[in-house]
Amino acid sequence: MRWSFRVARIAGIDVNVHATFGLIVALGALQWSGHHGARGALFGAALMLALFACVALHELGHSLVARRFGLTVREILLLPIGGVAMFAGRPQKPLHELLIALAGPAVNVVLAAVLLVVTGALGLLSELPSLGTGASPSLPTALLWLLGANVALAVFNMIPALPLDGGRVLRAGLSMAIGPARATSAAAAIGQVIAVALFALAVLSGHLVLAFISVLVFLGATQERTTERARSILGVVPVGRAYNRRAIALSPCDRVSDAAEHILTTYQTDFAVLLDGQPIGALTRGDVVRALAEGASGAYVAGIMRRDVPRVSAERSLDDVMRLMSEKSAPVAAVYDGERYLGLISQEDIAEALALLQFLPASRPGGAASPAAPRTQWT
Repeated sequence: MRWSFRVARIAGIDVNVHATFGLIVALGALQWSGHHGARGALFGAALMLALFACVALHELGHSLVARRFGLTVREILLLPIGGVAMFAGRPQKPLHELLIALAGPAVNVVLAAVLLVVTGALGLLSELPSLGTGASPSLPTALLWLLGANVALAVFNMIPALPLDGGRVLRAGLSMAIGPARATSAAAAIGQVIAVALFALAVLSGHLVLAFISVLVFLGATQERTTERARSILGVVPVGRAYNRRAIALSPCDRVSDAAEHILTTYQTDFAVLLDGQPIGALTRGDVVRALAEGASGAYVAGIMRRDVPRVSAERSLDDVMRLMSEKSAPVAAVYDGERYLGLISQEDIAEALALLQFLPASRPGGAASPAAPRTQWT
């Protein structure tokens, strides 16, 4: 993600921090400095860093289980409002989604259990009710604070509201009974109701952070419903119905300037590079712009083209192909009918197709049958 940088790599997974992450560290320092000055500021900053280490472990729990089920984990990103594990692809089965969702809170439960044993052995649990920024900035305070924070993380994330972990658990359970599309719709509706209730509670209590989080939950639930509807539509439409049949192709001996001219005059943005009628690579608008910015307008297309273009059958569903592109971080895919090359399809092509298909009765869930079987997966 833009404006982020790597701070660690755990089990082969990059842990990145967004540039705005410093705001939450500064907030922790500010809160504790009010009672304890510079020492409190350092303690508050360290406490926030320790908290987000727990958040990173929470996301690592999701990531390791997701990888166990064959998903590619792109990164763990830490933001001031929490963390997110970014996957390429989505679980094939509701049970997989269920286990991936439970893995994060399970990490917090384990951390809380360890901290409970440690603080109990040290005789600190009696101080837990009086914990706050007025407490002494010390190791016992940090241990008790992190104990409470991990319990809160586990409990809050298990609220049955999409896109929280509890909402994903709810959707996975419902999917086993009523199917993924109806399950997502039901779980999203429940999530929106809970978000509205949390917002009302936040307004009554004057809790601005909770109000902000409730808005994010509401928007997240809405997005989950929209995404599932798109998957339901794309899952019954074959690639052969949406690829560009009149696309211009390039030769490996063409120049970057030739591709730029085609973009200007035809508005085509992705090009297959053909040799003897067969694709050997592809060129996107982004590739052309980068080459022009580097002063390489006279370079041969063969020198900058993408060679790792996924190959897909014209009978595969658009949803399948979109998932494949996501997994391989590929902007385009080559479409084939058996061994015969037909053309390219891009993520933009699929987005444009969706904008039209959602208004065509034969493409809506429950409409007329299509050559491709429906698939429902989670990105």
